[in-house]
Amino acid sequence: MLSRIAESLFWIGRYVERADGTARILDVHLERLNHLPADEQRCAAGELLAVMGVAAGSSGAGLEGLLHTLAYDKDSAFSITGSLGAARENARRARETVSSSLWEALNTTYYGVAEHRQDIVGTYAFCNWVRGRTAMVSGLADTTVSHDEGWLFLVLGRSLERADMSARMLSTSDVFPAGTTWVNMLRCAGAYESFLRTGRAAFGDQHAAEFLLMDRLFPRSVVYALRDAEECLAKLDPSAQRVGFLNDARRIVGQARTFLEFHRTDNLLPELPEHMERVQEAVAQASDAISRKYFNQSVDLEWVGEVS
Repeated sequence: MLSRIAESLFWIGRYVERADGTARILDVHLERLNHLPADEQRCAAGELLAVMGVAAGSSGAGLEGLLHTLAYDKDSAFSITGSLGAARENARRARETVSSSLWEALNTTYYGVAEHRQDIVGTYAFCNWVRGRTAMVSGLADTTVSHDEGWLFLVLGRSLERADMSARMLSTSDVFPAGTTWVNMLRCAGAYESFLRTGRAAFGDQHAAEFLLMDRLFPRSVVYALRDAEECLAKLDPSAQRVGFLNDARRIVGQARTFLEFHRTDNLLPELPEHMERVQEAVAQASDAISRKYFNQSVDLEWVGEVS
């Protein structure tokens, strides 16, 4: 497969998942932000932007700046609109590989962004709409694209981004002065009902954090996403060597997964920031290793701005 096609598919997976994850985080935190006093609102909005990787001073203060930066800024790789635009542009570059259904879904989704009001109420509706559209795009990718190397690159990008976004979501638990309830955090990940079915709902925050971080069966847990990425890397570069790994990305992802999966969880909540930082660092290092091994012109293709 051509390197440019593989890279475009990888970034389609990442950007679609980034739009979905950002929509989930905004959806769960908007109401609390909207009810904070002005000073606390500005502080919480700044901390939330920092968790999402936005440099200080790159956005206006308060809720309005937060909405613009994370939802509607079409020139930013951190925003929902920017991510959807970049996913669409990468699909256009890989048009000979992407199915017509997947291309039409991405194209329609991008142009549907303009129909939403850019205020608090409009952003609630926008986030729900984005979650529905990204779920459809992921479903079409799984059912209308051959599960060959191209699909593996798409799923690899999606899995790495999901691990990163889940880690960022967990990192937002301390953004607000009174903290964030783990019920809200579970709802943010779409995990509330699945968590209740485990029978551990009565045991509190510790078990909720465990579920989102380490559960082996829930698709949005960090461990599950890292395992998916590891399996994609193993299929893309099978190796019969008996010691070590030649694929740096597989080693990085595997180490991050096993550290979490076999870690004692007695003091999970105090250790959570350290775990989340480790996951985000592993995802960044793995992405760099994948670019070095498989892609050319990674700097040129990684972020693609979209013109109106």
